[in-house]
Amino acid sequence: MPITVGHDTAKTRKTLTVGGQSIDYYSIPAATDAGLGDFAKLPAALKVVLENMLRFEDGKTVSTDDIKAFATWGAQGGKNPREIAYRPARVLMQDFTGVPAVVDLAAMRDGLVALGGDPEKINPLNPVDLVIDHSVMIDEFGNPRAFQMNVDREYERNMERYTFLKWGQSAFNNFRVVPPGTGICHQVNLEYLAQTVWTDHDQNGAEVAYPDTLVGTDSHTTMVNGAAVLGWGVGGIEAEAAMLGQPISMLIPEVIGFELTGSMLEGTTGTDLVLKVVEMLRAKGVVGKFVEFYGEGLDRLPLADRATIANMAPEYGATCGFFPIDDETLRYLRNTGRDEDRIALVEAYAKENGFWRGADYAPIYTDTLHLDMGTIVPAISGPKRPQDYVALTEGQNAFRKEMEETFKRPMGKEVPVDGEDYTMESGKVVIASITSCTNTSNPYVMIGAGLVARKAAALGLDRKPWVKTSLAPGSQVVSAYLEAAGLQEDLDKIGFNLVGYGCTTCIGNSGPIQEEISKAIADGDLVATSVLSGNRNFEGRISPDVRANYLASPPLVVAYALAGTLDINLAEDAIGQDGDGNDVFLKDIWPTSQEVAELVEATVTREAFQEKYAEVFTGDEKWQGVETTDQKTYDWPPTSTYVQNPPYFQGMSPEPGVITNIEGAKVLALLGDMITTDHISPAGAFKESTPAGQYLTERQVAPREFNSYGSRRGNHEIMMRGTFANIRIKNEMLDGVEGGYTKGPDGEQTSIFDAAMAHQENGTPLVIFGGEQYGAGSSRDWAAKGTALLGVKAVIAESFERIHRSNLVGMGVIPFEFTNGDTRKSLGLKGDETVSISGLDTIQPLQEVPCTITMGDGSVKEITLKCRIDTAIEIEYIEHGGVLHYVLRNLASAA
Repeated sequence: MPITVGHDTAKTRKTLTVGGQSIDYYSIPAATDAGLGDFAKLPAALKVVLENMLRFEDGKTVSTDDIKAFATWGAQGGKNPREIAYRPARVLMQDFTGVPAVVDLAAMRDGLVALGGDPEKINPLNPVDLVIDHSVMIDEFGNPRAFQMNVDREYERNMERYTFLKWGQSAFNNFRVVPPGTGICHQVNLEYLAQTVWTDHDQNGAEVAYPDTLVGTDSHTTMVNGAAVLGWGVGGIEAEAAMLGQPISMLIPEVIGFELTGSMLEGTTGTDLVLKVVEMLRAKGVVGKFVEFYGEGLDRLPLADRATIANMAPEYGATCGFFPIDDETLRYLRNTGRDEDRIALVEAYAKENGFWRGADYAPIYTDTLHLDMGTIVPAISGPKRPQDYVALTEGQNAFRKEMEETFKRPMGKEVPVDGEDYTMESGKVVIASITSCTNTSNPYVMIGAGLVARKAAALGLDRKPWVKTSLAPGSQVVSAYLEAAGLQEDLDKIGFNLVGYGCTTCIGNSGPIQEEISKAIADGDLVATSVLSGNRNFEGRISPDVRANYLASPPLVVAYALAGTLDINLAEDAIGQDGDGNDVFLKDIWPTSQEVAELVEATVTREAFQEKYAEVFTGDEKWQGVETTDQKTYDWPPTSTYVQNPPYFQGMSPEPGVITNIEGAKVLALLGDMITTDHISPAGAFKESTPAGQYLTERQVAPREFNSYGSRRGNHEIMMRGTFANIRIKNEMLDGVEGGYTKGPDGEQTSIFDAAMAHQENGTPLVIFGGEQYGAGSSRDWAAKGTALLGVKAVIAESFERIHRSNLVGMGVIPFEFTNGDTRKSLGLKGDETVSISGLDTIQPLQEVPCTITMGDGSVKEITLKCRIDTAIEIEYIEHGGVLHYVLRNLASAA
């Protein structure tokens, strides 16, 4: 489908000739010549957004003043928070967040029919790629059968979802599905889908070049920033609106420059570097801002390491972590099999339009940080947050301190394991997983892990018997080079057999650990640990048996599997004994940088990428055998427990409503700091005793078939029951209680779902109170959808993470922030209050409004809240009840 540009005769439209071919583009230097302002010193990341304004400037959605604001941004030292309308080139999805998005599109078709419209008007206007990567679970591990058995089980569990997605692929235009067993969406995007400079035809048939941009329904969409592609995660709600042609409303961001100098030292990895970057940027505070990396250190930083740093932008809180186009970008595009004509276009376009990072690259930034890469040491991060940086030499001390201060449990308590000749104790590693997009996209750390395995196996070392080990690469290319190097055989020897191509442990699909080990952990109330090469280690995410989760490089994951415990100074203590009984230390099995580099050079080839991605959309025999219909609206199976028609558009009126004040609301939950979207809407497994488990049990679904919350996101009945149901969430209305509980209207403890339904039956609106960084973490739309369906009208917190704030607005829930130093603690909130918020009937963006809190004893407190409806278009979204209702009504009225 052609792009519709704002104009085709403007002074900023120029022609570029590359390799004898001519192509149009929108020129930033020409905008300066046209008197729109001086843009030369803008950071490359911001120039991408500026180009978007030039291309879509139409005097309405995008005006000349919007373009001039970018010149003002530079003149004001990197600040001008003007609202703009941004249109990304494409959308990326994964199946956990993609299924509910496609469910919404299918429901919108039904809704449009009900309003008298044509269902085929509901189609993506921008290209959409959905990669099925979040569904494979590690049921089988540590043997040659693991991969096939896990794939077979994946299809058994998820056939309803896959049938639905395959229907969507045929029913919707501009929508492609990458089948299961191919790879992780961000790695597939980086290695194949992304082009750095995109091309398309405009409405007049002329070919136009422009920066490759996207939004994705996964927070780690930022990974592709490493290849100079501007992309970030949004909620599925916002992504759906973008698919349907709705521009993304945003403020011109501040851009923090992060200068990298020096070189990485022997024995350190890109993972060690990114853990330090996360710590520094979290301390700096970059929520809602762009981060751009620059400096002479980039000359020695491979794109794989850049992608690792970009990937973890959600962990340091930024919208994106961008790397400009340079020689390394071109090298990577060539090595991963991109067309030579495209590579030539990328270079010519970047140099012509001011996107190239050369020796003289010195833009204006809002603020800057500096890091000498020569100061980086091996490190891990944990036990609960990615920013909790721990140097490897301090790992044991840090864990013991956590045991004392955080977990409040003694060290040294041993619990026997039934049928085994070992005991369990706090600190023992029960899960060691090489997993996730963050690190398995990086051949330097993957080859490094293989070499650690090779050296360890040669000395007779093996994983400890209580450690569940797994290898889940982000793409089939990883397997190709591990096999070419002979390293997969070495990894197999110590239990790191291939278990699947997908997110696995990082998303919580770690699968069960041995039943006897699980029992020993529970009986002893022990703090078992996991070590994974992922990006998220939030409470309750990895496994219900594990309390302390640590992020580490793939080579360190292997080392900890050999050691079997976090209660060790891995830098100094022996991790095992060789066949002769001699102590073996980490330094004995750690490869040199030269060893790694030589194997990467020999085995990571352009041909491997071209071969593995030749039929990326075809899939295996199982995928090809999935049968579906060619109907334009979906025939919702009434007995399905995976896919149900959501209630959002049923009975919707043709006209929007008005925003009303909140009167007499009750408190559903009183929550603390750093409440993540994992706390709000967990992705992992759940038990029979939970509201979701009870729902399935009533429908004769056996616990073995429960699957996970994430896999059932197409069923709103499950997801409502799973909202605020994380096993580690703590509602401060209850003393010392973990899990999704609250007080019902009668004051008795009950599940949050049951309490919310009781309040709904009484017609009582609800509010949530929270602390700092509310909604951090994954970009899962169900954290907002579930909140809305429970009847919550407002979330009041000290601060919000970017994506979740946007998602709440997109679902018609209003976010508010405390002002004047007020917090839930300073106000003495207990959860028995009644809350009223006025001034909403005349609300303006970022307006402060009065709030009346009637305490449980009848006393009254008057406070002021800042309404986090940030832009004018968001006011319209709230009036309509959400962004999708807004789009649907517009489509219906256009009919």
